[in-house]
Amino acid sequence: MKIFLANTYSSWRGDILENYMKIYLAGTLTGNNSYIYRDMNVHLVDLKRIKKDMEIFIARGNCGWMTGKEIKFNDFLDIYILESFFYLDDWMKVLIKKKVFKRFLLDSGAFTFMTGVGGEVNWEEYVDKYAKFIKEYDVELFFELDIDSVVGLKKVEELRGRLEEKSGKRCIPVWHKSRGKEYFIKMCEEYNYVAIGGIVTKEITGREHKHFPWLIDIAHQNNAKIHGLGYTNLKGLKKYHFDSVDSTAWIYGNRGGYLYKFTGNTLKQIQSPEGLRLKGREAAIHNFQEWIKFQKYADKNL
Repeated sequence: MKIFLANTYSSWRGDILENYMKIYLAGTLTGNNSYIYRDMNVHLVDLKRIKKDMEIFIARGNCGWMTGKEIKFNDFLDIYILESFFYLDDWMKVLIKKKVFKRFLLDSGAFTFMTGVGGEVNWEEYVDKYAKFIKEYDVELFFELDIDSVVGLKKVEELRGRLEEKSGKRCIPVWHKSRGKEYFIKMCEEYNYVAIGGIVTKEITGREHKHFPWLIDIAHQNNAKIHGLGYTNLKGLKKYHFDSVDSTAWIYGNRGGYLYKFTGNTLKQIQSPEGLRLKGREAAIHNFQEWIKFQKYADKNL
């Protein structure tokens, strides 16, 4: 199973990827990782405490790649990344153009519009820009605009056709349960990669996850791969054999005050010691690295 790390678009999250080549972290709550925490009364990050626990080889995005010494792109990011077209920054576009990721998934930004953040939009113009980017940057895997709840299924199908015509490529259609079982079967018959949406928004409730095996089996019977959008329930990943999923969970440890630790076959959460709080950037880098370890494990074992 391939796990794509998602939601990298904000400035500090982007900085983690932009400046990241190889990160070496060891230890847990004390010792080598003690720099991740700060006393609740301390307001400034003491960079001296970081010392040599983390070795970062810098590669700039849109500020010039060849400053100082040559960058080996093959060593840059051997990981799976999902990014939203709605939030793409210039530095990320360079990485996409250079094809430094092991595999890259482009999301249409539909979720942004479903949550009401995207505002008013001319869908035809948006699709045309989306398609132009896909064609110009030779993006292989990208999702349709599954905005059923915003414009209705018929319009979604029209936009899908326009997207594929303008890009010259087949997209990944995203099934929602409102489309029904027969529609899902048809999708699997016509496409070699399909996705399940509505998991993050609870359109598909926890009790309905028991139907995942049927959806997965139908896809595989038709020689189609299946992606679970936003599904990274750690126990569920071992139970439901999606071909790929994506996760924003690596960014939430910082918000929740805990670190992720890869155990060898899963991730566990380590809460901040009493009286200490996480340093946002350092904790995010640590969690990002631990999720990469889990990503590599899942690629071979799930």
